[in-house]
Amino acid sequence: MIMDWSEMPAFEGVDLNDSFVLGWTQDDGRLAFYIEASIWPASKYYSTPKEGEYTCYRKAVIEFVGFIEIIGLRPIELTLSSTDPDGSKDYGTVDSLVVSENGFILTGDFGDISIKGGELRFEIYI
Repeated sequence: MIMDWSEMPAFEGVDLNDSFVLGWTQDDGRLAFYIEASIWPASKYYSTPKEGEYTCYRKAVIEFVGFIEIIGLRPIELTLSSTDPDGSKDYGTVDSLVVSENGFILTGDFGDISIKGGELRFEIYI
């Protein structure tokens, strides 16, 4: 069974394609992508957008735990980033996140990553 992120209950009211990757870490069987999540009214975390923003953005983390193998993850130091007018840095958006028969496939400006096995967790910070 293959499932796109937009079909997962954890991402209800979230637009990953409009969410910015702020960085990632990998350690002790955990891969975490820190994002500025694009939140929409269907999410319980939605609030009125700040001035100059067209939707609500909140810090969040996409975690993969208990995986067997990761293929294609670039070191963050070797990945191109962009700097926003406020001086913050990001690594583009999430182009796709798919649950595959063997795990997960995550793609974006940061690379094409295949994660074999494991579990996905998503948490929005309040």
